[in-house]
Amino acid sequence: MMRENQQKMQTIHKDNDGNILEVSPQWAAIVRYCRYQERCHAEVRNKLSELGCYATEADELISRLISDDILSEERFARLYAGGKFRIKQWGKEKIRNELKQRRISDYCIRKGLAEIDAEDYDKTLEKLTHKKIAELKSEKNQFVKQQKVYRYLVQKGYERDLALEAIKAGMKK
Repeated sequence: MMRENQQKMQTIHKDNDGNILEVSPQWAAIVRYCRYQERCHAEVRNKLSELGCYATEADELISRLISDDILSEERFARLYAGGKFRIKQWGKEKIRNELKQRRISDYCIRKGLAEIDAEDYDKTLEKLTHKKIAELKSEKNQFVKQQKVYRYLVQKGYERDLALEAIKAGMKK
């Protein structure tokens, strides 16, 4: 009985006037998908395609998700950038490239990258530099060591000029 009520609740949606509307099973599934974690438009569009929606129906559902504030690219970009920086310690270049691959607008990418505190960014870059230099303590050739640290930092997504500055500062210590 309770399960039936939950299923009914998932397929019912109220419009802006409070009127109850019956909605498709795809609506219930995509709402669950979006509420589980923040998604970008491309991920939602792919999921709708998997659920068997045509392009026009998908566009309609996506616009409804946006108007109900279930889907927001700006919110996605902010959470994505902040999370990847804090958890994986990615640099801004890598985060920017990943967001571009997800077809996020430049405006939203800027908003997302603004979530990263400049002081935390510098501290993380310095910490990663020192950690990598310590890992390479057996490397006798300083030039090779610098190159390895540089490639590591650039691969993590840090800007090339900042990586060079961090390496110079780190090698002096």
